[in-house]
Amino acid sequence: MSGGATYLARRAAQKERVRILYRRALKDTLNWAVHRHLFYRDASDLRDKFEANKRVEDLDAIDRLIADGEANHNKFRHPDPYIVPWAPGGSKFNRNPTPPSGIEIIHDYGREDNA
Repeated sequence: MSGGATYLARRAAQKERVRILYRRALKDTLNWAVHRHLFYRDASDLRDKFEANKRVEDLDAIDRLIADGEANHNKFRHPDPYIVPWAPGGSKFNRNPTPPSGIEIIHDYGREDNA
């Protein structure tokens, strides 16, 4: 009984690793492809590579394929990936930090009483 549970747990972990690898590789493909028509072709090629090994059942062979895929992805990663400007590491991240405590912000500027 525990052999079946171990098998299922290992398969679930492998599926998760493949999913993460595919997403990372797909996002990295978007960094390399400047135009969308190039990205679509590269994304289709990437999907075909993953689909080619979809029916492999041997757990050790799957682990080797995942390790090879991760090594290949790390080898060909983009040296300067695109970062969303407002995300950590982006050009606009923390551009307007919150004001320090003790400073009062007046939200009705220009509507002061003329008294």
